[in-house]
Amino acid sequence: MVKKTDEEEEVKKPSEEKELQLTDLPGIGPAVAAKLDAAGIYDLMSLAVLSPASLANTAGVGEAVARKAIQAARKMLDLGFIDGMEFAEKRATITYITTGSKELDTLLGGRGIQSRAITEAFGAFGSGKTQLGSTLAVRTQLPVENGGANGKTCFIDTEGTFRPARIKQIAEGLGANAEKVLKNIFVARAFNADHQILLLDKISEMIKNGEPIKLLIIDSLTAHFRAEYSGRGELADRQQKLNKYLHNLMKIAETYNLAVYVTNQVMANPAQMFGDPTTAVGGNIVGHASTYRIYLRRGKQGSRVAKLIDSPDLPDNEAIFFVSEKGIVDADE
Repeated sequence: MVKKTDEEEEVKKPSEEKELQLTDLPGIGPAVAAKLDAAGIYDLMSLAVLSPASLANTAGVGEAVARKAIQAARKMLDLGFIDGMEFAEKRATITYITTGSKELDTLLGGRGIQSRAITEAFGAFGSGKTQLGSTLAVRTQLPVENGGANGKTCFIDTEGTFRPARIKQIAEGLGANAEKVLKNIFVARAFNADHQILLLDKISEMIKNGEPIKLLIIDSLTAHFRAEYSGRGELADRQQKLNKYLHNLMKIAETYNLAVYVTNQVMANPAQMFGDPTTAVGGNIVGHASTYRIYLRRGKQGSRVAKLIDSPDLPDNEAIFFVSEKGIVDADE
């Protein structure tokens, strides 16, 4: 009987945590909660990671009140260390989205890109970065047993690369309803870096309102930052802003169990005397923030080659895939 009661309590605990609101915190009334909501702070986790000074400025309360609210939020969320077994159980909730290519899925661990992670693909134009993104946007909507996440996609378009006709083509190639697939992809055209940053808050708001978003695509990550911060004099400011943006991306991926797929531009390294001089834009900041980093390039006979550059748990390797009407496919398809 005691064991059953413990299990019931364990089942009830997550649902109780989900029901907790900002107004349940000391010093946070409806008026203060409305200010936080306007600033993009919708849940306990978003508040718990703030500093007292930051919360005080945002909410218009004293630092003592802010500190008390933050401490209460952290206590409710039980933030701190957990043992390896608990962490493994948490990792069991990760979702996977197939790329459409078994070769590429194998390169990424066997099941495609995963949630709670940032997967970055960089390469020259025509290497298949956007094609992979379009394929993932469609396949996210598939049932879990078919390699999807049974959810919707947010697509932040910074270069004007989103094409509804291409999405329809991929959907029809998979035997899906093209119009329904398009309705499940939310697209936003970001016109500058600040607009791109603002759109992350919109995603949190949409999830809060009940949208089952499982994938976030940014095509491309660095285009606006590269254009607006030019020259060595602005390099430090660009990297600092990009660093903050990437940390917000990681926070969203972790908080909402999202898969994040970003494309990145490249440049030629003139100091490289031998080998491929292609280098991803963004330097070490983007390299450290990306969980999985893939270098895409054109191969022989219309193929594309994906090389895994960095991963926390997978060996460096290569995979060959093709771009077809169905999106990303293997050679035999």
